[in-house]
Amino acid sequence: QVQLVESGGGLVQAGGSLRLSCAASGRTFSTMGWFRQAPGKEREFVAAFRWNTGSTYSSTYYADSVKGRFTVSRDNAKNTVWLQMNSLKPEDTAVYYCAAGWGSPIIDARRGYDYWGQGTQVTVSS
Repeated sequence: QVQLVESGGGLVQAGGSLRLSCAASGRTFSTMGWFRQAPGKEREFVAAFRWNTGSTYSSTYYADSVKGRFTVSRDNAKNTVWLQMNSLKPEDTAVYYCAAGWGSPIIDARRGYDYWGQGTQVTVSS
């Protein structure tokens, strides 16, 4: 059974930092990413880490709104992905979801992922 378990959300002041983690179990994935959903808005892509299995080649992808502030990283051995969020802004407030997929060329849309975590709340106060 595949499970994605997120942790690390919370309340932080603007300008602060948080680190989210997502541990996957049940199988390995070529792509693990993060999406977020604010109240009244659609779920949007945040960042992703793609690993080319059988090689050391990997790539990271970011939404324009978080480039330079957020960093996605992955430990393949532990099947875990992290999202380091710095210089947080009130508009970053949302429920953050971990997502995982295998084989899809789509990185920045929900249809590119097969499994989802339960979500973790991030609240940035001004």
